[in-house]
Amino acid sequence: MNPLSETIMNKFPAILLALILFLFTGLKAGVAQDQIAVPLSNPGQHGQLSLKMITGAVEVSGYEGDEVIIRHDSQHMAARDQDETRNGMQRLTRSGRGFEVQELNNQVRISGVSPTENISFEILVPYNFSLNISLVNGKKLHAEGVRGTLELNNVNGNITLENVGGSAVLNTVNGNIIATFLSVDPESPMAFSNVNGDIDITYPSDTQFNARMKSDLGDVFTDFDMDILNESGERTINVGTETISFSINRWIDATVNGGGPEYRFQTLRGDVLVRKGE
Repeated sequence: MNPLSETIMNKFPAILLALILFLFTGLKAGVAQDQIAVPLSNPGQHGQLSLKMITGAVEVSGYEGDEVIIRHDSQHMAARDQDETRNGMQRLTRSGRGFEVQELNNQVRISGVSPTENISFEILVPYNFSLNISLVNGKKLHAEGVRGTLELNNVNGNITLENVGGSAVLNTVNGNIIATFLSVDPESPMAFSNVNGDIDITYPSDTQFNARMKSDLGDVFTDFDMDILNESGERTINVGTETISFSINRWIDATVNGGGPEYRFQTLRGDVLVRKGE
C-alpha cells in the first residue's frame, strides 16, 4: 500500500464518523442528543480543540483519557414550519442541521454548525489540551481542568475558567470574565478585555508578571503586592501641523513578584479584580 493510500485509510474512520454524525443529526426533527468519542492520532501528547458557532453553550472539562468526548444537545431555531411537501414536491433536505468533527494530529475541529442551530456542547478533553473557541451569543462558555493556550471569545455572554493552567486570551463585549489559574506558563503573555462587565482573575501567589490594567468607567482592585510604575490620569498633548489632540492615560502599569510577561486587563464599564490565590 502506498503512503497516500495508507494515510487515507488511517483517517477514514474519522472522516466516516463526521459524515455519519452530520447525516444522523440532520435527519432528526427538532431536538437531537448524542455522544461521540474522537480518537487522537497521538494519545498522551498535547492537542487542541477548535470550535466556532453563533448560538449555544460550550462546557469543556479536562479528564484522564486519550479521546475527546463530545456530548451535544441541539435545538433547531427556524422560525417557519418546514413542511414535508411544497407545491406537490417532496422535501429532500433538512437545512441547518448537524455539524462536522475532524481530527488530524491531535487537532480536533468542530465546524459546520448552522446559524439557525442552538447547540449545547459538553466536551471532555485530555488535561494537556489547548482551546480555541468563539461564540457570538453564548449562553455559557466555560472551561475547567485544562492546561494549554486558551483563546476564548464570546460576544454576548460570560467566559469562565476554573482551575486551569497555561495562558489565556479572553474577550467579550457584553459579559463578565472570571478565571482561576492553578499554574501559568512563565513565558507567555495574557490578555483579558470586554466592554460591559467585570474582569476577575485569580493567579497563584508566586506568579511573576507585569500588569497593565485599565477600567474607563470602573475601578481596579488587587490584593497582590504590586510595584506601581505609573497611575491613571496622566495627560499628554500632541501638537501637529493642523490639529491639536489631547489624550488621557488611564492605564495602571505595575510589576508583581519582580515582573515577567505582560498581563493586560481592560474594560470599559466594569471593574478589574486581580486576585492572589494560594
